[in-house]
Amino acid sequence: MEQKYSPIDVEQKWQAIWENEKTFKASTDRSRRKYYLLEMFPYPSGRIHMGHVRNYSIGDVIGRFKRMRGYNVLHPMGWDAFGMPAENAAIQNKSHPATWTHENIAYMRNQIKKMGFSYDWDRELATCDLDYYRWEQKLFLEMFAKGLAYKKTSFVNWCPTCETVLANEQVEDGGCWRCDSDVNQKELDQWFFRITDYAEELLEYTYNLPGWPERVLIMQRNWIGKSYGCEIDFPVENSTEPIRVFTTRQDTVFGATFMSLAPEHPRALELTSADQRETVMAFIDKIRKTDRMKRTADDFEKEGVFTGSYCTNPVSGEKMPVFLANFVLMDYGTGAVMAVPTHDQRDFEFAKKYDLPLKVVIQPSGVTLDPATMGEAYTEAGIMANSGQFDGLPSNDAKEAIADFLQTRKQGAKTVNFRLRDWGISRQRYWGNPIPVIYCNDCGVVPVPEKDLPVVLPKDVAFSGEGGSPLARLESFVQCSCPVCGKAARRETDTMDTFVQSSWYFLRFCCPDFNDGILDRDPVDYWMSVDQYIGGIEHAVLHLLYARFFTKVMRDLGHITADEPFTNLLTQGMVIKDGAKMSKSKGNVVDPNSLISKYGADTARLFSLFAAPPEKDLDWNDQGVDGSFRFLSRIWKLVHDRLDMIKNAAPLDIAAITAEERILRRAVHKTIRKVSEDIEDRFHFNTAIASVMELLNILQPAHLPSPQFPAIMKESLQSVILLMAPFVPHITEELWQRMGNSVQLTQAAWPEYDRNAVVDEELLIVVQVNGKLRSKITVSAGTGDDEVKALSLADEKIAQFIAGLTVRKVICVQGKLVNIVAG
Repeated sequence: MEQKYSPIDVEQKWQAIWENEKTFKASTDRSRRKYYLLEMFPYPSGRIHMGHVRNYSIGDVIGRFKRMRGYNVLHPMGWDAFGMPAENAAIQNKSHPATWTHENIAYMRNQIKKMGFSYDWDRELATCDLDYYRWEQKLFLEMFAKGLAYKKTSFVNWCPTCETVLANEQVEDGGCWRCDSDVNQKELDQWFFRITDYAEELLEYTYNLPGWPERVLIMQRNWIGKSYGCEIDFPVENSTEPIRVFTTRQDTVFGATFMSLAPEHPRALELTSADQRETVMAFIDKIRKTDRMKRTADDFEKEGVFTGSYCTNPVSGEKMPVFLANFVLMDYGTGAVMAVPTHDQRDFEFAKKYDLPLKVVIQPSGVTLDPATMGEAYTEAGIMANSGQFDGLPSNDAKEAIADFLQTRKQGAKTVNFRLRDWGISRQRYWGNPIPVIYCNDCGVVPVPEKDLPVVLPKDVAFSGEGGSPLARLESFVQCSCPVCGKAARRETDTMDTFVQSSWYFLRFCCPDFNDGILDRDPVDYWMSVDQYIGGIEHAVLHLLYARFFTKVMRDLGHITADEPFTNLLTQGMVIKDGAKMSKSKGNVVDPNSLISKYGADTARLFSLFAAPPEKDLDWNDQGVDGSFRFLSRIWKLVHDRLDMIKNAAPLDIAAITAEERILRRAVHKTIRKVSEDIEDRFHFNTAIASVMELLNILQPAHLPSPQFPAIMKESLQSVILLMAPFVPHITEELWQRMGNSVQLTQAAWPEYDRNAVVDEELLIVVQVNGKLRSKITVSAGTGDDEVKALSLADEKIAQFIAGLTVRKVICVQGKLVNIVAG
C-alpha cells in the first residue's frame, strides 16, 4: 500500500464521511453524561485567520477527547452576523449587507469544514436570520414589560466614524472598539437594559466560578465596581433641592471647600448664573468633544468653570462654590463630587489652579500638615483634625461615626454604589435587529404586539453613505399604525447592539429549530450550562458580562434554570508573527488556505496546539510548521512499516513478555497516563503532544526478536493513534482503518493505562476531609506536594463532598496522605 503521506486526499475522504454520516450530530440523551463545548462564534468577516484555527483547534481537542471518554458532546457553530462592517462594506461595494454577510458565511464555513472540526452543523445559526432575531424581539418585549428595557435621554458615547452609539464597555482607551476613532459625548434618546438591577448578583457569582481565570473575574469585579460609602446632601443657595454626592471618604467632609459637577450633570445649566452661562456652555461643548478616558487620567490637566452658584457644607456650614470639572464623570456616583483638595490629588491640582481654599482635616501621625506648604494631597489614614466632635479619632473609625452622624441629622445616608451603568443598546445603523417599538403622538411608546412579531428588517434600503441609519429614511418602514388607537404612528428606527445577539446564542444552540417560542425548555435544561467556553480575554467586560446578565434575566423570565452561562472559561492567547499580532495592516498574516494546501489541516492544527499552551500567545514559526508535518509523516511511515506485523499479531500475553518488552510497554502506558492527565486536567496540549513524540522516538528503532513483540507493537501504535486522534483526526482515522480496525476512530474509546505496567511509577494517596477518609487517588512517583494537593481537590468524590464548603487548608503529609480542612 502507498506509504507516502498525502494529507489532502486523506482529509477530504474523512471530512466527507463525517459529514455524510453526521458523525458529530448531538441529541438529548439523559442516560449519558453531557458535555457542552463552545468556542465564541465568529463574525463573518470573509476569511478565517490563524487565530480562528487555533481557537477552534483547542476546542476540537476537548470535544473529541470528551467524546472518546463517553460523553454526549454538543459542539455547535454559528455566526455573529449583524454589525457595522457589513453595512460599511455595502456602502463601499455597492452591495447589500445581507448579500455580503451570507457570501462570507458560505466561504468561511467551507474553510472551517476543511479543518475537520467536530461541529454539529445541523445546529448552525446566524444571528441575522429571521428565525433567530424574531425571538430576540420577543425577549425584548418581555424585558420591557418587566421594566428591564427602558428609554431615556442621556449623554452617550458617540463614534463619529461609525456614526453610532457605543456602550461604555465598547470604548477602549478613549477609542471605538471597532475602528479606534476618538469617541465623544452626544445627548440622545436611547434604549437601555437595566443591567444594574443585577449588579449585586453578577458580582456575587464571580466568587462562585472556580473554572474561570481569576484575571477575568477581577476585571469583571472592577467593572461592576462595588463600593461602600455615604450619600451626602449639600444645600444649594437659593434652591430647595440639594446637590447629592456619593463618597467613600466621608471622613474628609469637614475639609470640603468646593463642589465639582460633571459637565453632563442634569443640573449643570440650572445652577449656572446668567453672567456665567456663555462661559459654561462653551466649557460643556468642549468637554463633549474630549475623550472620556483622558479626562480621568492622572496626567490630564484639570480644568473647570465656576457656575456662579454656591452650596453649603452640611457639617462645617461653610459656603462652597460650585464648579463644573473635566475630571468628573456621570458614570460614577451621582456625577457630583465634594472636593477636598488636601486629601484628594485631583481636587488639590484643581484648587491650586483656581486658587480655591485648602483645609486639612486628617493629620498623619507625628506630623502637622500646613495647607500653605503642602505640595500634594495627603490621601492616607491618620488622625481627625478641624472636624468638630470627631477631632482625635482615627480617620478609619471616623468614617462610620460621621456616616451615623449624617444619617441621624438626615443630611446623608450610608449606601452602596456600583460603577456599573445600564447598558445602552440603541444603535443608529441598519444592519441589526429592529427594536420592536412604535411611537404614537397620543399613546406614547407602544410595544409591538407579540402577534405582529417579527418586525422584519427590510431589504429595500439604499446605502448612500450619508449620516444616520438608512432605516430612518425608509418611509415604508417608518410609517405604521398605532396598535392601540389605530392612528398614524412611526416605528423605532434604531437597531439593537450586536452584543445583544451574542448574549444568548449559546441558549438557542440547544434548540435551533424550535418554532414555538424563544427556547425549548427540555433540551436547554439538559445542555446548559456550557461546560467549556473558549475565547479571547478582550471580551471580559463586554460579551462575557452581558452573557451572564442575559442568562440571569432569562432565568427570571422562566425560560431556563441555569444561573450562569459558562461553567469553565479558557481564554486563549493571540497568534504572533514577527513580534506582533497577525493583522493585514502589519502584513504578517498567514493564510490558512495556503497552509492547508501545502501541509494539510492536521499539520495546521498540530502546530497551533504544540507551539504554546492554549492560554499563552503563540509565536508563529515556519520551521515549526514544517516540523509538525515531518512528525505526522513519521507516524504514517512507522505504521506502514509495521503494518503487516501488527495485522498478523497474535493477542498479547502479558505474562510472557520479556524484561525489554516490559520496559517498552511501560513507556507506552506512561505516555497514555501523561497525555490523559495533560488533556483532562490542564489542557496542556503542547506537553501531551511532546510526550507522544518522545514515545515515537522509542518505538521507531524498537525491534525485539520475541513472539510477543508484534502484539506489543500493535498495542503501542494503536495507542499512539488513539492519543493523537483529538489533535490530528484525519491521519489517525486513516491509519486506524488501515490497521484493520472495523470501528471508526470517532467511535473508539480513549485508552486507559495499565496500572500494573507502571506500578513502579505510582503512589496511592489517601485523601481525607476534616480527618475522615473520603477518597484515594493515584499519582506519579515524584509528584510534588502542591500537585498532589491540586489533584486531591480535583478528585470527583472529593469535589462532590466539598461542594458548597469553603476550603480553609490543604495539608500533605509525607506525600502519602492529604487532609482537606473545609467548613
